[in-house]
Amino acid sequence: MVTAEELKKIPAKPGVYLMKNVEGRIIYVGKALSLRNRVRQYFQASRNPGKRIESMIAQIEALEYIVTDSEVEALILENNLIKKHRPRYNVRLRDDKQYPFIRITLEEDYPRILIVRRAKKDGSRYFGPYT
Repeated sequence: MVTAEELKKIPAKPGVYLMKNVEGRIIYVGKALSLRNRVRQYFQASRNPGKRIESMIAQIEALEYIVTDSEVEALILENNLIKKHRPRYNVRLRDDKQYPFIRITLEEDYPRILIVRRAKKDGSRYFGPYT
């Protein structure tokens, strides 16, 4: 169980948090502008989170976090960790889709603008990822 003392130690910085069950399996990965504020929200008694979140909270035995330099870095790290660990409670991002990029094909006589799921080293210009 995550203690109040542990919650106090979480920095108010951007990053990614990983919630683990009793077996040490990651059951949820989330990102936050302020790790401290976001993680504390899960454990507030006044919150009415719904049955699915209540079930997840009841299974949390340990919490890890990774501080990042920016929200964008946290977003990308969260996405990568969800794809890698496929946590049970991350249903929205658990599919195999990547965040989209905008691709401009510079190698063609008439450049095209495309939406793609992966940036490649192919001479095109990429912008993103976008949510």
